Amino acid sequence: MEEITQFIAVPYDRADFELVPGRQVKCANPGSAIEHAKHLWKTFGHAGAAAIVRTGHPETRTTILRTYGIVPDGLGQ
Repeated sequence: MEEITQFIAVPYDRADFELVPGRQVKCANPGSAIEHAKHLWKTFGHAGAAAIVRTGHPETRTTILRTYGIVPDGLGQ
């Protein structure tokens, strides 16, 4: 079976002294995911945002492309 690759931008917000992920946005390519994450962080005022790549099916690997602001520790694990 062919591997599946998804480029995703994820915002993070503070709630009850924790960082919680917001709605994930699928993007067309890595550059788009990076720009979208930056936009989520700067424009909408989230605590942070991350651009990630998820590869594989059914087991997935997560690679962090870039982070902005405050994101959880161990994000790519």
